[in-house]
Amino acid sequence: MSISGISILGLGPGDIGLLTRQAWDWLGQIQEITLRTRQHPTVNGLPDHLHMDSFDELYERGESFEAVYAGIVQQVIELGKRPQGVTYAVPGHPMVAEATTPEIVRQAGEAGIPVRILDGLSFLEPTFSALGVDPFPNTAVIDALELGGSHVPRFMVSAPAVICQVYSRAVAAQVKLTLMEAYPNEHPVKLVHAAGTPEMRVETVPLYEIDRLEHTGLLTSLYLPALEKGSAFEDFQEIVAHLRAPEGCPWDREQTHRSLRQHLLEETYEALEALDREDPQAMAEEFGDLLLQIVLHAQIASEAGEFRMVDILRGIHDKIVRRHPHVFGTTQVEGVGGVLANWEKLKAAERESHGAEDVKGLLDGVPASLPALAQAQEIQERAQRVGFDWPDIEGVLDKVIEEVGEVREASGDAALTGELGDLFFAVVNLARWRQVDAESALRQTNARFRRRFAYIEDQARLQGRILQDMTLEEMDALWEAAKDREG
Repeated sequence: MSISGISILGLGPGDIGLLTRQAWDWLGQIQEITLRTRQHPTVNGLPDHLHMDSFDELYERGESFEAVYAGIVQQVIELGKRPQGVTYAVPGHPMVAEATTPEIVRQAGEAGIPVRILDGLSFLEPTFSALGVDPFPNTAVIDALELGGSHVPRFMVSAPAVICQVYSRAVAAQVKLTLMEAYPNEHPVKLVHAAGTPEMRVETVPLYEIDRLEHTGLLTSLYLPALEKGSAFEDFQEIVAHLRAPEGCPWDREQTHRSLRQHLLEETYEALEALDREDPQAMAEEFGDLLLQIVLHAQIASEAGEFRMVDILRGIHDKIVRRHPHVFGTTQVEGVGGVLANWEKLKAAERESHGAEDVKGLLDGVPASLPALAQAQEIQERAQRVGFDWPDIEGVLDKVIEEVGEVREASGDAALTGELGDLFFAVVNLARWRQVDAESALRQTNARFRRRFAYIEDQARLQGRILQDMTLEEMDALWEAAKDREG
């Protein structure tokens, strides 16, 4: 058997008895072996005649794992060019949770260096044996370092997951913080230490304790049982698709983009009402109802070949990254003002890139269907981003007073309507300057008026009277009482 080129050998999970027959036979034919690391139990049981080198020195002086892995790949490629080639040995299986192997295979292919993979038992098989679970059909395998560097879990939480390379309590702490964005603090999890070795240990703890265990080390993995069905976005997509399927709901199957328009509008207003009440439980429910409308539209579009949910997600993902170069790139901005100014520049560049016939103005993107107050405020905010604004709030206040005077002097319905519109617009501008959402402010006032007026009606009923028979002074007294009750 030729030993030229690069041979990548899997050392198995840690017990020399779990080394494959193929790997053991190969070790008997070679004289030297290059280890990714000596910090693996199988190394102690390798044949005595082998001369062993390792890349542990790269780990000690490397600034990051990426830099270490790049250095390893480069050296393995160079060693593989020798007439005698190189046998590069890695823990577990060469193609399972092993960052260096795919890159070695890629670069070796470009350089014309032959590569052979000598399979090994990965850490997964003994891990599932220790847990007594079958990974089929949808267990995810997640890298702890990538997970710990994320803000939310990026896998389906209604399916189980194995998180590998939880090699220290510090890594476990980072993983825990990310997982707690989706999982309850008390969610029961299992840590499997040294799977496939005589020292194997399984610990069952609540999620919040995973960074407090003394046995956590290089060979630790975390098993994360699934949350209940329906916890993942994919579950929701499936149930909506089921509603639209031939065996689904007749009402849902008949819906179109047009027929659902009013439902989308109603659910939006109900979500806004929950926001105005500052009611978290109602917000969660109303946001769910709103999400249903969005997913329904996506499903209808998918069936018609218009677009798919992945197009929606990828589109908004790319747009957010593109419009936040100060977060995902190297652009420097100062404060919120700098962010908004840069935002408008980016949007202008996007509009220009679409071609002259598709160029839109700064205000063309403000939806005409927005409520008038919200539309006015959005128009003003967009104009402000390019510097079209009063220099100070005194000018805004003076404008409000000026518009009040013009309302007083208006004659005729058309003139009065125009002047009232100008007054509303000026008041919205004052709200914007004071960083108040005009739409929400008026909605709160409407709700407050309704509560106080309902109090007047209740008190009238208690007195056995009807409002039409009460004087304005009597109703005003009850109004003041309602105000006092609210503090």
